[in-house]
Amino acid sequence: MTTLRSLSDLRVVKKTLAERAAAAARLAAEVRAAAAREQRERDLFALTVGAVLPLRRGASEPLQRAQAEPLPRQRELDEASVLREAISDEFDVEWLLETDDALSYRREGIGPEVVRKLRRGVWSIQAQLDLHGSRRDQAREQLGAFLRESVRHGLRCVRVVHGKGNGSPGREPVLKSKVRTWLVQKDEVIAFAQARAADGGHGAVLVLLRPSEPQAARPGAARERRAPRRVRSEPA
Repeated sequence: MTTLRSLSDLRVVKKTLAERAAAAARLAAEVRAAAAREQRERDLFALTVGAVLPLRRGASEPLQRAQAEPLPRQRELDEASVLREAISDEFDVEWLLETDDALSYRREGIGPEVVRKLRRGVWSIQAQLDLHGSRRDQAREQLGAFLRESVRHGLRCVRVVHGKGNGSPGREPVLKSKVRTWLVQKDEVIAFAQARAADGGHGAVLVLLRPSEPQAARPGAARERRAPRRVRSEPA
């Protein structure tokens, strides 16, 4: 306990107590002002948002992850295969053919010497498709199947007999132009040329096919000579 020895000591104590009381009053005022601001903010939030109801526990459902739809890979592959196999009658082939009597064709990257050898009969004819008497749609399907089978068996040079059109109305060789149009659209075909007179002349075309993997894997397979296999289509 502090002992007051004079009147001046009393004045000092009185001043100290007054300062403490003023500080306490200021602190209380600040607390009241802060509480008032918080209440105003709450009132403003409630007025803006409106009534708020608490969520019931257990009412929420677990989130379901969206599963990616399966991609139709096989269907895409099948459709791509169909497009590769499709051949059109409307394809404009004239600008691809060499302007000579034989109307030769060679795919990009194939040299002109390949066509010259094909005309001279350097490659032996390994199989033949005869389209005599076939209607256009039948001939198109038969040609596609014949080329696929030829490549599958590793054949390189085949002959397609389309006829000279002597039996067609107006004696027009309809199949001759169609066969060339179809051949250009087939990936298996790398070159073709009109056959020599001994191999059918104007009524046939010699077709050079791309090498298949089994064919390339066998040593000396390119030099192998085989007797032509004949495929005769039935008259429509």
